[in-house]
Amino acid sequence: MYRAILITLAIMATHFVMANGTADSLSAQTDTTIMTDTIKTAKTDTTDLGNETQDNTHRFNWKQLVVPTILIGSGSIWIHNDWVEWENGEIRDELQEEIHRKITIDDYTQYAPMLAVYGLNLCGVKGRHRLLDRTIILATAYAMMGATVGVLKSEVDERRPDGSSRNSFPSGHTATAAMGAEFLYQEYKEVSPWIGAAGYVVAAGTGFLRIYNNRHWTIDVLAGGGIGMLSTKISYWVYPAVQKMIFGKKKERNIAVMPYYNGEEAGFNLCWMP
Repeated sequence: MYRAILITLAIMATHFVMANGTADSLSAQTDTTIMTDTIKTAKTDTTDLGNETQDNTHRFNWKQLVVPTILIGSGSIWIHNDWVEWENGEIRDELQEEIHRKITIDDYTQYAPMLAVYGLNLCGVKGRHRLLDRTIILATAYAMMGATVGVLKSEVDERRPDGSSRNSFPSGHTATAAMGAEFLYQEYKEVSPWIGAAGYVVAAGTGFLRIYNNRHWTIDVLAGGGIGMLSTKISYWVYPAVQKMIFGKKKERNIAVMPYYNGEEAGFNLCWMP
């Protein structure tokens, strides 16, 4: 069981470094204009796309590629390697000795970090972006992550540990969780870096459970984590271009989204005032 514990700690540590170390050091670079825009964002959740904060979050930074590249590379280079397959088998066998029943909560924890962004907002804790902006960013990240994972699963043709199929590499659950963890961190890093750290703990736990449940190899989880994280980073970098493509040159728009419940039905009202 000690190997499983070491794997979990290593994944958690990697995700925490991603969130607070090499990947981002934006707080020291925040200027007065950005701080003013952040205060305005905290006061209202109606979207004025023309005043969207154009800070370092949306600027390409090669340092942010380091950790995702390491994770993706460390998973990719060992595909179909005999020694790694033997090590993966040893880890799997050791875990299976301790398993009395599977824990399927990973089917749900993969979505927890991204949903936490909206949950915190509903509780009054405002993030970096407003509702429409963050939703477009998340949709962009999810599309990139899903396409990448889908293509790799089809092309690599890696057998799952339980032998159920040949689409093991990379782990889609871990990619989804890591994508959400990076999304949570980016939106709330100025409120508290520990919010993002909690998201990475959930992502690491999701990856561990994929191994524990005999659904993925270690390399699948590492690569999936890197893909998910990188997808979110790219979505923030390209968001200004996506925003311009969707909304064009006209800047001033007011959008309000309000939930409703009439005793029988629940939903959202969307008000768009161009």
